Amino acid sequence: MANPYNPNEKNKKEQVSHMFNAIAHRYDFLNHVLSMGIDRLWRRRAINNIKKYHPKTILDIATGTGDFAIASLRLKPESVIGIDISEGMLQFGNEKIAKQKLSHIIKLEKGDSENLRFESNSFDAMTVGFGVRNFENLEKGLAEMLRVLRPGAVVAILEFSKPTSFPIKQLYWFYFKHILPTIGKALSKDHRAYTYLPESVEEFPFGKDFESILLKVGFVHTKIIPVSFGIATIYMAEK
Repeated sequence: MANPYNPNEKNKKEQVSHMFNAIAHRYDFLNHVLSMGIDRLWRRRAINNIKKYHPKTILDIATGTGDFAIASLRLKPESVIGIDISEGMLQFGNEKIAKQKLSHIIKLEKGDSENLRFESNSFDAMTVGFGVRNFENLEKGLAEMLRVLRPGAVVAILEFSKPTSFPIKQLYWFYFKHILPTIGKALSKDHRAYTYLPESVEEFPFGKDFESILLKVGFVHTKIIPVSFGIATIYMAEK
């Protein structure tokens, strides 16, 4: 899988952490502007697919600045924990949560998605927004997610995909490879952060390929939900 900076070094976690620390101060702005706000709709749809499970405890993996954790409050949970390896992202996330007076229900903390501190069978639901693509060991991370879910609990994974239909496919890759890196570099001052994005999307298994990995590690009742002409995909799975 692609590394943000040095492709010859294997410490992807450290590189990902460094990258997100570098862009944390502009992340929310860039995320919403570069996606034209569509990312909010994607999260909302993912949350709607969790509603029927009525979760009381939710874990948000690769929480970043907490957008998915905040969106999950529509499910009326008792508690939400968000974890991330980037202290910079968590700092801005905690500020946002405090400003919205949500600290009593949402807790953000530093954590490695591939080595979760939680006991097995701890959570009723789990969300991941654009995070599994950054795992150093994809199968290990997914297996850890499975471990901490309760039997019958659900995970909603939102991730970028690869549109296949004309002209969406051509427009998507032109935007991803040319426009997005230029704007991202100008506003975040980190050249690699927004060139790494299309590289990581290109290498990431999507659709049936990713579903097969979910099944391999032990998830069941998987469902693939393409959104916005296949620009992104919501993957639903149960333990």
